[in-house]
Amino acid sequence: MAFVAVGTDEDAILQLLTARSNAQRQEIKAAYKTLFGKDLVDDLKGELGGTFETLIVALMTPPLTYDVTCLRNAIKGAGTDEKVLVEILSSRTAQQVKDIVAAYRQEYDDDLEEDVCGDTSGHFKRLLVILLQANRQTGIQEGNIETDAQALFKAGEEKYGTDEQSFITILGNRSAQHLRKVFDAYMKMSGYEMEESIQRETSGGLKDLLLAVVKCARSVPAYFAETLYYAMKGAGTDDNTLIRVMVSRSEVDLLDIRAEFRKMFACSLHSMIKGDTGGDYRKALLLLCGGDDA
Repeated sequence: MAFVAVGTDEDAILQLLTARSNAQRQEIKAAYKTLFGKDLVDDLKGELGGTFETLIVALMTPPLTYDVTCLRNAIKGAGTDEKVLVEILSSRTAQQVKDIVAAYRQEYDDDLEEDVCGDTSGHFKRLLVILLQANRQTGIQEGNIETDAQALFKAGEEKYGTDEQSFITILGNRSAQHLRKVFDAYMKMSGYEMEESIQRETSGGLKDLLLAVVKCARSVPAYFAETLYYAMKGAGTDDNTLIRVMVSRSEVDLLDIRAEFRKMFACSLHSMIKGDTGGDYRKALLLLCGGDDA
């Protein structure tokens, strides 16, 4: 065990933890407790610091617990971190959302929906509540493609002011496959991509959430590629988002995210992380990222 010795061998921790699956990390954690009678995460926290510590602690957390903790902190922290609510609830599968709601209740003895409602308002709140129901239809309702596209067109481009409720109901309840057909029909009808209309017709948290739902219906990996890019682009890095996405997608679709990233932007995910971070934190992120799609 690399961290038993006083003075931490960061490289050994890096290699050990990034090369393992989360399930294996949980086994390491359990074995550590059996051998030393101490909590590995607490010991790591005592030895590390800053963003590197945040990343390693995230890697040591089971995925479902990690989502639940991120949501709890987003709601219970000072002010609401809407970005976290948007990112998690728009991108997880219906089953994952159901698991999150159940785990949240078990962990905090609180109702996630009530906590979200107490911390948000208006149409933004309504769409979050719909997503928390995790009752999206499955498959494609051929008969509804045109009517859904028309309803969205009437609610936005064709109307003075916007009927947000139509956007919320359709985008919150239809399957991704169905929505992709609706977006195509909407484009033919209006001459606009769905995203363009949302940008123009809505604002604030609702706009961000609707855009995330649309992007995730098109492609979850592309949504996360874009999220990672904007976390690093420009001055300063949004480390919380960078860590959250890299950790939560590392065993889900990170290869697809890397491929989308390369397609969408003029660099690889690997090279952008390399240019935007430093030290052990950078090393760990690059090990998680894997290859460079130069």
